[in-house]
Amino acid sequence: MARPILSLIAAFFIGLMSSAQTQTPKSNNQKFSAETVKNTIDELQKELSEKHPGFYRYTAKTQFTAYIDSIKKTIRDSLTVFESFQKLKPIVAKINCLHTGISLPKAYLDQLNMRPNLFPFQLYFSEDKAYVVKNFSDNSGILPGDEIVRINGKSIPEITALLFALIPSDGYNQTLKWRALNLQFPSWYRNIDLSENFSILVNQNNIEKTYRTTGARFDDIAKDGFLEEPARSKQLEFKIENNVAFLTIHSFAKTDIKNSNQDFKKFIDQAFDEIKSRSIQNLIVDLRDNTGGSDSNAEYFTSHFFDQPFRYWDRIEVTETVAKEIKGLSLKLFYRKPVEKNGIWLWQKAKHTPEFDYYEMQKPVKNNYGGKTYILINGFCMSSCADVAAILSHNRKAAFIGQETGGGYQGNNSGMLPVSLVQPFGFALTVPLQKYTNAVDSSVNFGHGTMPDYKTEPNSNNVLNNIDKEMQTALDLIFGAESVQHGLRN
Repeated sequence: MARPILSLIAAFFIGLMSSAQTQTPKSNNQKFSAETVKNTIDELQKELSEKHPGFYRYTAKTQFTAYIDSIKKTIRDSLTVFESFQKLKPIVAKINCLHTGISLPKAYLDQLNMRPNLFPFQLYFSEDKAYVVKNFSDNSGILPGDEIVRINGKSIPEITALLFALIPSDGYNQTLKWRALNLQFPSWYRNIDLSENFSILVNQNNIEKTYRTTGARFDDIAKDGFLEEPARSKQLEFKIENNVAFLTIHSFAKTDIKNSNQDFKKFIDQAFDEIKSRSIQNLIVDLRDNTGGSDSNAEYFTSHFFDQPFRYWDRIEVTETVAKEIKGLSLKLFYRKPVEKNGIWLWQKAKHTPEFDYYEMQKPVKNNYGGKTYILINGFCMSSCADVAAILSHNRKAAFIGQETGGGYQGNNSGMLPVSLVQPFGFALTVPLQKYTNAVDSSVNFGHGTMPDYKTEPNSNNVLNNIDKEMQTALDLIFGAESVQHGLRN
């Protein structure tokens, strides 16, 4: 999720990233020559390598160039808008940055969503197998719990390999990709297959049977958190039961929290006041599916677990190209020009904005918590939420339960996220211009997120029966014999 930015600065960088005239393809079937597509790929690589601060963060330049060359070799004839998109999408995902994305033109996507071209099932993936969670199709013979073996002739391992190459995540992380498939499989699958009819090989009680069904429209199946963000009445929840405090933070985003008529700092203060007044010694924090948001909210929450000053971010970098483009009095009123130090261009804080306070020493709140904390995480813990997890894990302030966070342990590329058009196709390209490095050990979890102290492996049975494996594990650690066997890391 984008960090808060000043519209003046955002507008400047949008102009920096996009020099092409705004246009859209004449039709969805318009063809573009192989040379046009290849030239676009070359221009894209040049532009990104100059302005994306983490372009080669996880993939060496030689490897990236070889990968791009392999994509270009597959382009032998003219391509449609969608076929061109299929060539560019994996290149953007190869950057291994969850904040970098490319999408089809809105008008094109709107047309796609009007047609029944989505695979009409919600699936749960486990060990290269896929199980039906919900059936939205016109074929009632396929039941929740059935295993999907093949779709339109492709095996599940073949399909997931193709989709993993399209889904962006920080570094080499895969838990984000699995979570994306569990919640959004039809949308991702449509990137490799625009069929409106599906032949499905299903394993039912060890008997394989082929079913045929028509596809679904987006609006017919986008519900209850499936395909789209769930509609929540509250982003922040807190309760105390059996002398255990339960705090759920669905989002750190100011807009989300404001829309639920809540005040983040006030809510957090009241929660920790009650924890202290009731002498609660065990706190369970649920950060699962928290995709990030405001750094001020994230840091403020983190500060409740420290009784001494602490580091949050180590530094913020930009590329040399971006650093040298920062000109003019209006910009300098808010940000100082980046400075070069040992070959790195460091973003400088100015007195007129608090946005980059967090690479300075941070102060703990007075009402900090010293009891045992258990934090539930999964692959959709991203951006500022992943920063929170990294800082608390590095400083051993909590035990983490679940799956690796989708956001990077060392930090991410985000901040200002201008969107520019990739012409002549009209694709929307989102490029982060700042590289954030967390104040953690740079040799730990490189290319990955925060790792759980207690890893859980939910399965299709847990999902179908609403069994919360992470919460169950936390309660076992507090109340059960398992807490004696494993203990809480000190």
